[in-house]
Parts: sequence; C-alpha cells; structure tokens
Amino acid sequence: FSLKCHISHEVNHLNEGLKQGLKAELEKNSPALGRSAIYLKESHISGLPRYLTIQFVRFFWKRESNQKAKILRKVDCPLQLDVYDFCSNDLRKKLEGPRKILRDEEGKKAGLKTDEKSSDSKKNAMNINGSGESSGSTLQDAPFEKEEHLTGVYDLVAVLTHKGRSADSGHYVAWVKQEDGKWIEFDDENPIQQREEDITKLSGGGDWHMAYICMYKARVVSI
Repeated sequence: FSLKCHISHEVNHLNEGLKQGLKAELEKNSPALGRSAIYLKESHISGLPRYLTIQFVRFFWKRESNQKAKILRKVDCPLQLDVYDFCSNDLRKKLEGPRKILRDEEGKKAGLKTDEKSSDSKKNAMNINGSGESSGSTLQDAPFEKEEHLTGVYDLVAVLTHKGRSADSGHYVAWVKQEDGKWIEFDDENPIQQREEDITKLSGGGDWHMAYICMYKARVVSI
C-alpha cells in the first residue's frame, strides 16, 4: 500500500502533495455539453495498512530537452503523519473511537486530565459480558484478548534519500529508526548514528540528501 506525493510550485509540505496525488483530471464525453470535457476525480482512502509507504514524485520526463529531470523543490515530511482528512467518510467513522482513546493516552502521558465520562464508559464496557448482562467476575476471573485498532496516525520509521541533481545519477541512502528510538544512516557499508532533528532536514531544496521514499508505521490502540 503506497501513496504518491506530487510536487508542484504550490507544494511545500507532504500533506499538500498527498492531496494533489489523490486528485486527477480526466477527459471524457459530456452528454450535457455534447462534447468532451475535463472532469476532476478526487479519491479517498478506504482502508489503512500497518506500514504506509509514500513516494515523492521527484523524477519526470522533460519534453523541452527530451530527457529525465529531477525536482529539487523542498517538501517537508513530518515525523508524525495524520491521514484522517484523506480517508472516506466510512473509514473516518471507524477511526473516531480509536482516535479518542489515543488522544486520552497521549493526554495522560502529558499529565492532562482525560474525559472522565469516556473513561467510565470504557470501564463499564469491560464489566459487561457478551449477552449484555452485568458480570460480577473481575478481569482476572474472565480474561479477554484486546484487539489492536488503527488510528490514522503514523510515525516515520524509515527514509530512502537521493543525493544529487541529476535523475540519471546520484547516491541512494537509507535512514532507519531503531527500536530504541535512535536513527541510523546506512550509507553503503558505513552505518552512522543520526539525531532525529537531522531527519527533518531531508526535505530537499539543494544538493543534500532529499527524501524519495518515506515509510510510516501506524499508531494503534488496544480495545
């Protein structure tokens, strides 16, 4: 499962490129006009993966010079990506519950007070059995398996960059986040530890490494 980040003069951030990538112009016959017309097609995401891959469309065919070219424009890619706005209405409804739980969990970590009504309802749900009747057993007496649910929020875990101005040459390097949260740059046989703030600089705009493919890992909650 992958998305494309289209790059134009109006795109400065990954979200803007994704929005363009989900739109397309189609030329087809219009019965009302009696001739061909340009239609705008807008797509929405109907299902989400555990790992989301995004390709930056940096290479294209330049007709004027009849050769491949590279778009050097700077496009910021966030460490955290929320794709909720790109989802279909049905998928948004499915994400609302898990997203509420995620916000509560993040609020607790930040020392914020959560919605007591929401917390009470979750506790009550745990004390109700499958028939809808109240059960006097405790969680230890009646263990159950929690299911993981996607939230539409993703964390950046890997970046493939291309260094160089030419589309026919250059150097590819992988930047991968480890389990302990540290980032490692894999430049051929030389692994180098990097700071997280260095990853945010892989946005392009010059001769430095610029993101070509980003991989995001889904944030999930157990319900």
